[in-house]
Amino acid sequence: MAMVSMKEIIFEITEDEVDGGFVARALGHSIVTQAETWSELRNNVREAVRCHFDEGTAPAVIRLHRVMDEILALV
Repeated sequence: MAMVSMKEIIFEITEDEVDGGFVARALGHSIVTQAETWSELRNNVREAVRCHFDEGTAPAVIRLHRVMDEILALV
């Protein structure tokens, strides 16, 4: 029986408040990676997905959803 690959995997991207850089967490999968720069993070996410799935079963699309938390004060 052949495995059918998923069409898309979504990563939630947050900024690491303690060490700087970015952290990527896959929704629905045990995949987490991090990097200092956005470009490095994109490469790390691709590599993490390749390592997590068996050959031919990885999703065709990787979506990066960047989450930003900002606090504004009324002055």
